[in-house]
Amino acid sequence: QVQLVESGGGLVQAGGSLTLSCAASGRTSSPYAMGWFRQAPGKEREFVAAIKWSGVSTYYAGSVKGRFTISRDYAKDTLYLQMNSLKPEDTAVYYCAGRSRGCSGYGCQIEAEYASWGQGTQVTVSS
Repeated sequence: QVQLVESGGGLVQAGGSLTLSCAASGRTSSPYAMGWFRQAPGKEREFVAAIKWSGVSTYYAGSVKGRFTISRDYAKDTLYLQMNSLKPEDTAVYYCAGRSRGCSGYGCQIEAEYASWGQGTQVTVSS
């Protein structure tokens, strides 16, 4: 059974940067895509970014486009989220997730279609 472990969260001032990592283990095959989701206090979990494991395509929520970059290291089986120009509204628990089903465009943003999830890492942005 695949295990996903996030790391890299923490406290940062507005305008700062953080890089989240998600290390996978126990996989017997590569996922079709992986994504980052986040959940702020009192809010539902929302899509942040996704990448096809082939690296061909990436997808971003409008609120993070231009500030966040999703990437993966195929050899290390690790997913990353580089977050720049952080804002207080980016404060949330960030989760990585993987899916084996194919997707394209908006389909890659659907939370329910991700079968594997990490435990989350807290990101707090102070103003």
